[in-house]
Amino acid sequence: MVKDHVLTFNGFFSDFVDFLPPGLLLSFAAGCVAQQKYLEVYRKEFIGSMMMIAFTFSAGKWIGQNSMEVAWTFHAIGVIAADYFGGGQQVNPACTMSMWALGKVDYTEAFVRVAGQMGGGLISFPLYHALAELMNWEPLGGPEFDPENNAEAAISEFVSTFLLMWVIYILNWELNFGKFHYIIKQTLTAVAIRALIEVFPTAGPAMNPMLATCWAVFGVDNKYEMPSGNEHYFVYWLAPFLSAIAASVTYAIYNGDKIFDRSLPVSIKSKVKKE
Repeated sequence: MVKDHVLTFNGFFSDFVDFLPPGLLLSFAAGCVAQQKYLEVYRKEFIGSMMMIAFTFSAGKWIGQNSMEVAWTFHAIGVIAADYFGGGQQVNPACTMSMWALGKVDYTEAFVRVAGQMGGGLISFPLYHALAELMNWEPLGGPEFDPENNAEAAISEFVSTFLLMWVIYILNWELNFGKFHYIIKQTLTAVAIRALIEVFPTAGPAMNPMLATCWAVFGVDNKYEMPSGNEHYFVYWLAPFLSAIAASVTYAIYNGDKIFDRSLPVSIKSKVKKE
């Protein structure tokens, strides 16, 4: 009799695990590291990622299907709204890599942030797909690339991510728009992201490893499993991470910041001040 109950529970457990996106439980577990010190950070990244996908991926699909101007405008509003209501989260592992390289966050916080970003993304795409079917809306799309052009796709992700990082540095740390700084810098960030999407289409682009992988889990051929090909991680993780580090190094050279807690021998800003 006990065996029958165990078999029943095993069947329930298998169905439950199959229902969950792969990696989601590991994401939840990562949010509780360091005696839950970074649990609030995890929550913001998780919710912020869900909001970012809802507000920005729906542009041109659910809103502005027949008008590029409306789609672009809603995309910009989405970037601002997701950041504002989400609490100023990073929602991008490449951005988090850069913040870690520049010493803005420690390794543990960076790890938790990426886990939260992945968790939010893994939940979002199947959830919003179900919502689209329920409401008879057009399904959301996501970044993809031709495996035969993986070198070109990797270069595209590297360059677009590098430029995105510098947009973030300049608008957040170098410029000050006074009373309306937040709304102006977020609007300009949205415009820059949209422009990069149009200029670098080879790999989507993603400019965000979380978006690419979470979309691949659910959206590409509906496999509902992590990508198995190395090309995916070469294009959407290695290239953006190397790009984020390269962008961080160039910013550190300009501003005099440390890279991975190591000082660089040159600082353009310090040299200019001396002169």
